[in-house]
Amino acid sequence: MADRHNRDIDRQRAPLPEPLPAPTVDAHAHMEIITDTAPDSPEVAEVIAEAKSVNVDRIMQVGYSAEQSAWCVAAAEKWNTSVLAAVALHPNEAPVVENLEADWAVIAQLAEHPRVRAIGETGLDYFRTPPELRARQQESFKWHIELAKKTSKALVIHDRDSHDDVLSVLLEVGAPEKVIFHCFSGDVAMAKTCIERGYVLSFAGTLTFKNAPALREAVKLVPIDQLLVETDSPFLAPMPHRGALNTPAQIANIVRAMATERDADLGELATALGNNAERLFGSFAS
Repeated sequence: MADRHNRDIDRQRAPLPEPLPAPTVDAHAHMEIITDTAPDSPEVAEVIAEAKSVNVDRIMQVGYSAEQSAWCVAAAEKWNTSVLAAVALHPNEAPVVENLEADWAVIAQLAEHPRVRAIGETGLDYFRTPPELRARQQESFKWHIELAKKTSKALVIHDRDSHDDVLSVLLEVGAPEKVIFHCFSGDVAMAKTCIERGYVLSFAGTLTFKNAPALREAVKLVPIDQLLVETDSPFLAPMPHRGALNTPAQIANIVRAMATERDADLGELATALGNNAERLFGSFAS
């Protein structure tokens, strides 16, 4: 599936980590970029099986375009005890698609599917979007917020170099009941603001990077019921495999790093993170 996000995937997969002592959930993955194959392919089956082998037994497959969101839904139908779907236009897609309203209509239809449990990833990204396109990006973000409220589904936010505006838009439009900051990239002050507002913070492999001390400080502050873990695979493989192709199995390495920072029991943390995902997204088995 060729698109702007399908880039630099010709890398070797990170080695499988030691299994976790309890099962947990990858709250954000893009398996179609890992494999570049159909949802029912042997390659996708292998990614899911490798994750299960290290006790990552559930995966939230997240959308970023109309076409790829349909892939997410098909994957959730095929792997109907292991995979759930989120659907949306990524903030980098929204300003440049040919017909924004037509793509919104596709997303709105997909959002009605019973195995779609979140609207995302949406949000703002000022790293790749020039100022002249940001108004359209903000318009799309607001549309997705309203869709999350209309469907009573969690909102999965992509926020890059746009912290203040993301928080402002959520206040302006009114946040849904369940808000998740995917691959949280803020500092301690932003984490405190999000915690106070009841938002959920999801940490990725960036937590393990040497240049991310602010994330390690932030993760210590988050109440356990406002915490998730994700890979954002195939991107952001955790240390010591930074630069490798990331897969949902690498959740095991990220949870270990999180447990160290929080001085938490590894099995208890893995269980709590899985329970949080099921509370936000519903049961993966139904």
